[in-house]
Amino acid sequence: MATSYDTIGVNYSDLRKPDARIETVISNALGSAETILNVGAGTGSYEPAGRAVTAIEPSAEMINQRSTSAAPVIQGYAENLPFDDNSFDASMAILTVHHWTDKQKGLNEMRRVTRGPVVVVTYDPAFRAFWLLDYFPELVTLDEGQMPKLTDYTRWLGPVTISPVPIPHDCTDGFLSAYWRRPAAYLDPKIRAAMSSFWKVGDVSGALSRLEKDLESGAWAQRNSHLLELDACDCGYRLVVTK
Repeated sequence: MATSYDTIGVNYSDLRKPDARIETVISNALGSAETILNVGAGTGSYEPAGRAVTAIEPSAEMINQRSTSAAPVIQGYAENLPFDDNSFDASMAILTVHHWTDKQKGLNEMRRVTRGPVVVVTYDPAFRAFWLLDYFPELVTLDEGQMPKLTDYTRWLGPVTISPVPIPHDCTDGFLSAYWRRPAAYLDPKIRAAMSSFWKVGDVSGALSRLEKDLESGAWAQRNSHLLELDACDCGYRLVVTK
């Protein structure tokens, strides 16, 4: 994962700005924790202010893009956390688990070093109700291969609660589904460059041509008119919190 994000990570911080509404969801899930470990921390998105956060991140490129005010960071991997048992009040992993080499070991490690809640934002690979998948069915196969099933979190972490994370229509964090109500954004190669999925599925020129044609003809708007009045949408993202 470090190698891929040393490539994908270029200009990442400009395109993946944390969304305040998602930030609130994560902060609430962390509860009253004062010491927090952020695993797969990237450029520092969603690290809560006013708390003692320690970040761990494998990619040098991502670490270099962290602001000077971001939490202190260690270069390392989820599967081998360099901390004693029960070192932190809480731990968090935001849209990162699918990149880990050994997902079970990484989550076991988070549980080991955490006294309180383990908070994960992930994607449900069984989710299909997103129009983008009609154009890019390769994403379904990709997600089935790289995303843990939601039932895996209980097996690896113990009892958890799982709830949807609604994505605002003007989401500032440019992950894969952030532009669900702004479909023309997917035609922009700069925007796609900050989405790891597009780096993995290969040539998507044909699908992009179909999307562009449907946007120009109005076919996309006709099929997805029910989305145009929504302020937020369930796009398959899930908040997993240990009990």
